[in-house]
Amino acid sequence: MQQQHQHTARRSTSSAQRFLRRNVGIALAVTATAAVLVSAPSASAWTGGSYGGSVVTDVRTAAAFEFAAGEIPENITANPDGSVTLSMLGSCAVCQRTHGPELMRISPSGERTVLVTGQVGEAISGNARGSDGTVYYALWAPGNAARNGVYRLLGDGTPQRVAALPADSGPNGLAVDPATGTLYIADSLKGIIWSVPVSGGSATPWLTDAALAPVPTEALPIGANGLRFHNGALWVSNFNKGTLLRVPITPAGAPGPIRQVAGGLPNIDDLSFLTPFSDVVFAAQNGSSSNNGPDRVVVIYPNGTYKPVLTSADGLASPSATAVRGDRLYITDGGVPEPHDPKLQIARINFPALLAGVAH
Repeated sequence: MQQQHQHTARRSTSSAQRFLRRNVGIALAVTATAAVLVSAPSASAWTGGSYGGSVVTDVRTAAAFEFAAGEIPENITANPDGSVTLSMLGSCAVCQRTHGPELMRISPSGERTVLVTGQVGEAISGNARGSDGTVYYALWAPGNAARNGVYRLLGDGTPQRVAALPADSGPNGLAVDPATGTLYIADSLKGIIWSVPVSGGSATPWLTDAALAPVPTEALPIGANGLRFHNGALWVSNFNKGTLLRVPITPAGAPGPIRQVAGGLPNIDDLSFLTPFSDVVFAAQNGSSSNNGPDRVVVIYPNGTYKPVLTSADGLASPSATAVRGDRLYITDGGVPEPHDPKLQIARINFPALLAGVAH
């Protein structure tokens, strides 16, 4: 009985410690939010010194995938129930297109459920979650106007196309404005952000600009890539130009002036925010996908300064997207270069170190 009491006490202490760590992290995140809301127009690489330890720690592989089977993670959404939704390319621009893409859900316990399977030659790129829990995903079907576009999953799991896009469009990142019920789509080939009601309809060009366009001479001519709706604006990355842009949405729903938040980030892919209220960004640099720069995850502060927080030394292999939930950072790795190591990584955000970075 005494041993049982000791075991129970140790278990209660351990639970209490986990609770404290979790809630201290949340409190620090709120503090960080307050510290980083002010934005500045400058953008430059990080030049600060010591920042109180690593911003991201405890990196581990949460799920490993089979590259030969087309399990190439591209995008991620962290869901409120602790699960994640992953887009699997099935193929990629430098891979043989022998497998169809998948949209996959991974539960907190690691159980995998394939929600959607596409056709060989297609890619499932971006995915997003509506405020009502609806799952949206971009199906990039080159040359096929009958399938190219954005879909949602109905209550019974059946996919339904909500926006058709031209056959030469490249639908990639998705973002949902819950207040207006608008779905935005980053077109990586045309340099366009499309908009459509979440209920479905004709997609219209919401913004067309050279800042969103690809660079034709690049090995992978990809422009607008990652897309997030955040604090009344769309944030979009340009893969080829290495820029992170912010586009405010006016009260009338039109695009405001484009502001470059950061530059000098070749192959910047998808991104996520520290909290719904903070403008601190974690962005993936997918350098090895085209041998054009490093594989990194960088933290970008609102004034445009940035610094790497994870590199290939941490196991990154074609990192394509990030997601944040609490103090956890999720990273999708496509594993494009040999020896091919596609996976989902999970790490912990060190808020004191992040705050120390803000102080610089």
